[in-house]
Amino acid sequence: MKKLLLLAALLVAHLGSNAAPTLPTAADSAARQKVVLDSINGTFHYQTGLVKLPESLGDLTVPKGFRYLDADQSKRLLTQIWGNPGGESLGMLFPADRGPVSENNWAFVLQYEGMGYVKDDDAADINYDDLLKDMQEDTEEGNKERVEAGYEPVTLVGWAAKPYYDKGLNVLHWAKELRFGREEANTLNYNVRLLGRKGVLNLNAVGTPGQLPEIKGAIPAVIQSVAFAKGLRYADFNPDLDEVAAYGIGGLIAGKVLAKVGFFALILKFWKVALALVAGAWTAIRRFFGGRTQDEEPQPALEGPASEPEA
Repeated sequence: MKKLLLLAALLVAHLGSNAAPTLPTAADSAARQKVVLDSINGTFHYQTGLVKLPESLGDLTVPKGFRYLDADQSKRLLTQIWGNPGGESLGMLFPADRGPVSENNWAFVLQYEGMGYVKDDDAADINYDDLLKDMQEDTEEGNKERVEAGYEPVTLVGWAAKPYYDKGLNVLHWAKELRFGREEANTLNYNVRLLGRKGVLNLNAVGTPGQLPEIKGAIPAVIQSVAFAKGLRYADFNPDLDEVAAYGIGGLIAGKVLAKVGFFALILKFWKVALALVAGAWTAIRRFFGGRTQDEEPQPALEGPASEPEA
């Protein structure tokens, strides 16, 4: 029944109609589900080749095997179909053979955080095992507030891919494995940070632990696909003019600047719902992991028959 209710919700969002669709019966549900999903996927129009990123940040040369969904369509997807509290992004990168509501889907969400120049001189000195323990403790401490607000506790299981900083490319990436509530299936959150002169370009992917090889295998091509505009590259930093961020590589991984972090709700795999991806709204992190703002009532998370991504 939950599967059918979610299907109905998706169809309503897709059609933009106030009339509820007729729920499929057991006999034709699979065929009708495919029709609805194909119809939703077909409403999006993608780009390949060279893409100019919004805000004149630079260029994206869409990697082979991927397609780019622009910022406006990504916002519609994130808010109207995936039901997220906010959908601002620079766009999304999808595997070319899957759409937003396809089975086994995942995508990179592109965000830019203008937090200043992030110094990388601490990268070689970080003990990532110790950092993980600190992050696990911080996550556990935050669970009381999450539960009181009506949300499931989150467990940071561990590194799915240990943090790695490429000093030559000024790129940081890592993956975490998370568990929401009592869910048997864990969630994978893969984070990529491209450092620039005035901020960081974030690419975040959410999937299942079993998708780690596929997502990790795409990282080199995705990193090479992005080029900051001249004057915004990491090497363009001018210490006499530019603002320096108050944190370094360790702070990016640990998520110390919580005011810059939020969470999206993503449909993960077939009829499963996942919470995560770095967004950019304090209200989002309050809503999902800290309760609610003074003027908001708690909103229940979407339900799927199985599961629910960055902390």
